[in-house]
Amino acid sequence: MYERIEELCRTRRTNITAMCKELNISRASLSELKSGRTKSLSAEKLLKIADYFGVSIAYLTGSAARQSSTSHSEQEAANAVFLDDRKIYMLPLFENVSAGFGAQANDCAVDYIPGRLGSSCEAQETLFIRVKGDSMYPKIEDGDMIQVHRQNSVDSGSIAVILLDGEEGLVKKILYGENWIELHSLNPDYPVRRFENADMLRLQVVGLVKKVIKDI
Repeated sequence: MYERIEELCRTRRTNITAMCKELNISRASLSELKSGRTKSLSAEKLLKIADYFGVSIAYLTGSAARQSSTSHSEQEAANAVFLDDRKIYMLPLFENVSAGFGAQANDCAVDYIPGRLGSSCEAQETLFIRVKGDSMYPKIEDGDMIQVHRQNSVDSGSIAVILLDGEEGLVKKILYGENWIELHSLNPDYPVRRFENADMLRLQVVGLVKKVIKDI
């Protein structure tokens, strides 16, 4: 990461000392970063530096090429980045997963969002998704971000991210019966989608929705 910051400084015709002074960041924290002690750089400092250079967190941490944060592999996108000892992690943000009828699931992270979690194991299983559609209104609105825990099963009545036919991503309340699965929208304008017998295999649970993040 230190080498990437140096590269960005050269492009901007400045240096790390001048950048630290302008952003009110301790030069010592960058020196520790050069030595490989990444915990010295807090989430707030990392976000300041990314904003200063106009790049994404994914680029700054070395997970993506500049201005092409969707070009890195799914393996890289799935890895949370640990920032400091306050257990703040940079978690991947995905887009194009529909909460209504449209959009295809997209396996490429477009950015990283800071989140506080209990452990690195939990962070590796957590991601953010920006929702499109109004089928889960009013709880989840178009443009909201949801925090999702990756898991392949959820309890009946849970709100989950589900893949239909391996392609279409849906955010729905899921209900189970003996030989059926129903996907319910919270918006009454959307009908219940029922899958019976062999059609149940068309559905794959991606994760459990844990939190909704809204802009005010």
